Amino acid sequence: MSFGKINICLFSQDKDKITFKDVAGLKESKEELEEVVDFLKNPKKFLDIGAKIPRGVLLMGPPGTGKTLLARAVAGESNVPFFHLSASEFVEMFVGVGASRVRDLFQTAKKAAPSIIFIDEIDAVGRERGAGLGGGHDEREQTLNQILVEMDGFERDTNVIVMAATNRPDILDQALLRPGRFDRRVLLDMPDLHDREDILKIHAKGKPFDESVNLKVVATRTPGFSGADLANLLNEAAIVTARAGRKKVTQDDILNSIEKVLLGPARRSRVTIQKEREITAYHEAGHALVAATLKDSDPVHKVTIISRGMAGGYTLKLPIEERRLKTKAQFLADLAVSFGGYAAESIIFKDVSTGSSSDIQYATDLAHKAITRYGMSDVIGPRTLGKNHELMFLGREISSEKDYSEKTGEMIDSEMNVIMKKSLETAKKIITTNKDTLDIIARKLMENETIEQEEFNEIIKASGIKQIVMK
Repeated sequence: MSFGKINICLFSQDKDKITFKDVAGLKESKEELEEVVDFLKNPKKFLDIGAKIPRGVLLMGPPGTGKTLLARAVAGESNVPFFHLSASEFVEMFVGVGASRVRDLFQTAKKAAPSIIFIDEIDAVGRERGAGLGGGHDEREQTLNQILVEMDGFERDTNVIVMAATNRPDILDQALLRPGRFDRRVLLDMPDLHDREDILKIHAKGKPFDESVNLKVVATRTPGFSGADLANLLNEAAIVTARAGRKKVTQDDILNSIEKVLLGPARRSRVTIQKEREITAYHEAGHALVAATLKDSDPVHKVTIISRGMAGGYTLKLPIEERRLKTKAQFLADLAVSFGGYAAESIIFKDVSTGSSSDIQYATDLAHKAITRYGMSDVIGPRTLGKNHELMFLGREISSEKDYSEKTGEMIDSEMNVIMKKSLETAKKIITTNKDTLDIIARKLMENETIEQEEFNEIIKASGIKQIVMK
């Protein structure tokens, strides 16, 4: 008869203890949680002024941003019992087990009070009620109801803080998010340039680095990487070094690992005929040339025809500085760059290949978002077109509700065609005007397979290409 008991783990303060010093970046998030730790350590300071202890702290953010890591840091900082479990452990095959386990969890925590409960991936039981199958008798909903009562019901004199983590806060029940339950929400963002460098320094501990390693350059090349991605990156670099029988990790090991994490391992053994190799070289040269010519495009860091994952070759272009906003000019530049390979193939070989399929798909999605979500069409104007709904009982399936007329739909199609054709014409014009430079880049790629940023910039500078702005 132990089904109603929860399989709860008490965090060991001696094993793998980490503190806030071991968590790089996330300055504001750490400040929020430091207050919670301070409240548990020095409750009198807050109670004397009439402040109440926060009942719940919800950590929200994309996967890999450090939600569980921050929870472990709170456990290491606070000298109180820290109970942790996954939300999926509440519900099993027997009806009523979930609610019983919630009661058992809170009774255990109350006996050890002051204490902290950490529930990971709370969206497993905290989804919006009445939105899926099962109605009010759904086992998951009964479990959620019990959590709501335990957190803020009739008994309010408990000294237990509930921490929870989720990367899907939009689907949580509103009763769970109201003040008195999860009254403190901590948002964890993707790390910026400085945070990425600090994270890399933490994960670099214990790894012997060569003098050539510059973590700032690595941080510059990894925009959009989460903390987990950066940890994986350095681990991959260390594995490559060990496999090669070397004693120190070099800069090249780390930079190659970036591409391995993004695209997959290099497929040097892949046999390609000379014609396909030439098409790939001109295709990637087209992307790089258009990117170098357009002022609003990101700088090219690397061009290669070495196959990785599903890609036959790729052009790596990264922003100079961190960006939170994107302008219409930058959208148009990205569209033109995505058509660079297609334009180069059509001009040089008077034909096009299937290698442009992913570029065309990316350009189509980009143009559709610019018109229907960001209001960047002069004809349609600033309006959001179409509503997306997540069908919770079908997993992550998205249904789109059409909230515009057939005439507006035709206008969207027409505007997409105009923007995409204009971008293709810009790409073709750049390649036709600078065909000699395209030949130089393509020949270099066929000879060496890879062109790094410094060499590429020298080619562009020697060719005297002037940057243009798309209008």
